[in-house]
Amino acid sequence: MTTRLPDVGVAHLTLLGLTPPEVVTTAAAAGFDFVGLRVQAVTPGEHQYPMAPGSPMSKETLRRLDETGLSVRDVEFLSLGPETTATDWSPALEAGAALGASTISVVGVDPDRSRLTDTLAALTADARAVGIVPTLEPISYQPWSTVAATAPIARAAHAALLLDATHLHRGGSSLSDVRALEAELVPCLQICDGPRRLPERFDVPDELPLGMKVDGSPLQVEARVLRDVPGEGEFDLIELLRSIPDGTPVSVEAPNAVLQQSLSPLEFAKRNCAAVRGLLAAARETAHVR
Repeated sequence: MTTRLPDVGVAHLTLLGLTPPEVVTTAAAAGFDFVGLRVQAVTPGEHQYPMAPGSPMSKETLRRLDETGLSVRDVEFLSLGPETTATDWSPALEAGAALGASTISVVGVDPDRSRLTDTLAALTADARAVGIVPTLEPISYQPWSTVAATAPIARAAHAALLLDATHLHRGGSSLSDVRALEAELVPCLQICDGPRRLPERFDVPDELPLGMKVDGSPLQVEARVLRDVPGEGEFDLIELLRSIPDGTPVSVEAPNAVLQQSLSPLEFAKRNCAAVRGLLAAARETAHVR
């Protein structure tokens, strides 16, 4: 492994109650190297940040990025369905390009493999024109839930994958599947933790950030609002970190609506940053031992 640990960032979902400019400031104060930002609402009823290029919020985000030295690696989020077209992804690409993002996170909700591949390929062509690569995420409760299923689609569309510890664990992917991936398919790993076995139900706070809806399965509830801080659950994160290509950036995506009721955003961000940096150091040490 390299002598320098990989860059560590924080995904917007971890700090969803904050605006993009606030995420940047908080992430910098917590010790992160980069951020991922939502430029497009994900769930029904969720607040849409006004992040069009040239908007006051976009300009303020850029000012804070310049001030802190942080960068935006990824923007999110786009669901690729049977009728998704450039009209759906152009605003997100424009917003991401203005921020200097290098990837955009997408999920395949279209069950038709051929059509999904064509849609992703069209998105990839438009995204690469502005310096962005789509990353197709295997999500445990969507039609394409595993690395084995999504990797061929990403390859065929000249896109990449977004690996997420929760969805790898819950969706049925193996570490062998992860190790088999080409380095160019894995531009980032999203990390969090959780119980080894999925609980049958979760107790969710009445009020969630920005109008987010979680009236779904336990898989959705966990993924959206009740993940554990890296190292505070039962996932085999050390081995996961040792399974991805050397030097791959790691982004914390660990929203926890219960824990965040008792911690400030900065306290929560610091706890996550320290946790993942500790795991990365441990992963490097165990690699040297072997």
